[in-house]
Amino acid sequence: MPTEDSLATGQRSLGDPALDYPLWPPLTAGCPRTSTEDVSYPVEVDYAYDKADPAGLFAPAPVRGGLERWAPLLPPLLAPGLGEGATPLVEVSPGVYVKDESRNPTWSHKDRLNRCTTSAAVGAGAPGLAVASSGNHGASAAAYAARAGLRCVVFTGPDTPPNVDAFLNAYGAVVLPVPWEARWPLLRQVVDRLGLHPVSNLTTTHTGHAYGPEGYKTVAYEIFQDVGLPSAVFVPTGYGELLFGVWKGFVELHRLGLTAGVPRIHSCETAASGPLAQAIADGLPATHVTVGPSDAYSITSPVSGYRGVLAVRSSGGRALTLDDGQLADAQRELARAGLWTELSAAAGLAGLRSLGEPDLSDGPVVCVSTSSGFKDKGVGTRRTEPVAPDWDAVERRLRAAGITG
Repeated sequence: MPTEDSLATGQRSLGDPALDYPLWPPLTAGCPRTSTEDVSYPVEVDYAYDKADPAGLFAPAPVRGGLERWAPLLPPLLAPGLGEGATPLVEVSPGVYVKDESRNPTWSHKDRLNRCTTSAAVGAGAPGLAVASSGNHGASAAAYAARAGLRCVVFTGPDTPPNVDAFLNAYGAVVLPVPWEARWPLLRQVVDRLGLHPVSNLTTTHTGHAYGPEGYKTVAYEIFQDVGLPSAVFVPTGYGELLFGVWKGFVELHRLGLTAGVPRIHSCETAASGPLAQAIADGLPATHVTVGPSDAYSITSPVSGYRGVLAVRSSGGRALTLDDGQLADAQRELARAGLWTELSAAAGLAGLRSLGEPDLSDGPVVCVSTSSGFKDKGVGTRRTEPVAPDWDAVERRLRAAGITG
């Protein structure tokens, strides 16, 4: 199997780091030796770190997208890219930065993951991808499958917003809206019967794809290049793959001798579910919870995975839960700073604000914003009320908005 410039050497169990496996095939159902009927332990990709060139990898470079920049510390990038990554870091208040992942090709952080998972599908010789998604992940998988000349099947929910449904279909994916609880069994059947490569979870508790979170490490690399070592990073959290990837990226930077430590990594979940917070509170590697109502559908999850527990505990972070009101407040604050985000994407800033005034004595803080406001429920259904084309009507509307002469 060609590896291009990758220094990846194999896969290692997070349930027992002494257990390792070959790099191929990707273990999409977690570690077969440590997982049980109740808990599925993920695997991670390991590298020949002693062969890496930190000075060369992290030297200043022109700002351009594409994970190729970080190829030695990623799984083999066998699928073509779309210019993902190199997203801006925006200072929204003194010492508080937002990593705006809506600037990726399909307007979400998922592009970093799908560059790696689609490469895995190409390496495994699969005819296409299969994914279960509420929106961001499915659209990204469809785009990268199309770019690689592969088919893509997306199981989504019956209440997917029309704008997101159009986005999924735009790339030629086969979009199948089904009841939420039916997505996972049907996904497994597509994988087993048709040989499509799964880029969504297949297990009881969340493992996800072995290669996917490796793409998220590059968020940490870019933050480091922009502001050095932050004191804390606040991450919107559903299954915890982004959370883990950001943490692992900073762990690697420390391992390579580029930083003095690792920032605190805080998970930011919706209070409507919060399985990671529950798992940590109960001292469990992962757990299941009952899901309540929330408009933050992209991060509403009934199940957690061990990756998130590992990232929060190892970094000294906190597992935060936010209600929709806190998320909406953060979304409005981001809008005032010129950033249009999905409600779920505002969870990072909402998590920071929930702790009060930030302590910047140890360095800046970074809030990751995961996706565009285009993905929100209700987008495309609301219309601004027309105004009569005369000055009196215009003046009344301006006065109501607080704009006066």
